[in-house]
Amino acid sequence: MRCAVFGASGGVGAALARALAARDDVAEVHVGSRGAGGVPQGDKFRHFAFDLTDEDSIAAACAQIGAPLDMVLVATGRLTRSDGTGPEKAFRAVTAAGLAELFTINTIGPALIAKHVLPLLPRERRAVFAALSARVGSIGDNRLGGWHAYRASKAALNMLVRNLAIELGRTHAQALAVTLHPGTVDTALSAPFQKGVTPEKLFTPDRSAAALLAVLDGLTPADSGKLFAWDGAEVAF
Repeated sequence: MRCAVFGASGGVGAALARALAARDDVAEVHVGSRGAGGVPQGDKFRHFAFDLTDEDSIAAACAQIGAPLDMVLVATGRLTRSDGTGPEKAFRAVTAAGLAELFTINTIGPALIAKHVLPLLPRERRAVFAALSARVGSIGDNRLGGWHAYRASKAALNMLVRNLAIELGRTHAQALAVTLHPGTVDTALSAPFQKGVTPEKLFTPDRSAAALLAVLDGLTPADSGKLFAWDGAEVAF
């Protein structure tokens, strides 16, 4: 298999790339990041640069990777704003700039990756497109409110991938597109919000990556368009 991980310099992204490279059925893992640092190194890895906010760079990266791609994982995301503020605890903290920034990273960027990577997926065999989402992006599961920009941007991502799955099913009968909840992972993104998380529910990136790949291995085209948690449970939109 030829695989690509967008966001391979992050904790979960790097762990996913390493886990894929360790598999005997994987020949190449294309690892993407904004800069050259932080991505895994090794014989199976092929680095590409991309800017999640720049569609031209995404298109150029996909052209560099080339076809076929059997698995595409989008491990990008942002919980707080680039200035360190957020997530919002009350609606009075919502701003246009904050919403725009998180939608750009959590929703629009992955959608543009999907736009340019779909032509690289084979039509004659199984192919997987998966993007990291979050349980808090579930409308039906929302009991606490708050975190408005993050919740809304991840809910929008879930909807876009559902749309993608429907379209993909018309041309790629064996393919699937899903969103994934990785659990609470011990990374820089979650570090300020780990208080109260019990040790057994705070995952290392490697544990989360292994669980997510196991979930993907067990899915069929009938599961396309859904949101799955790290333990394989479907999360309602």
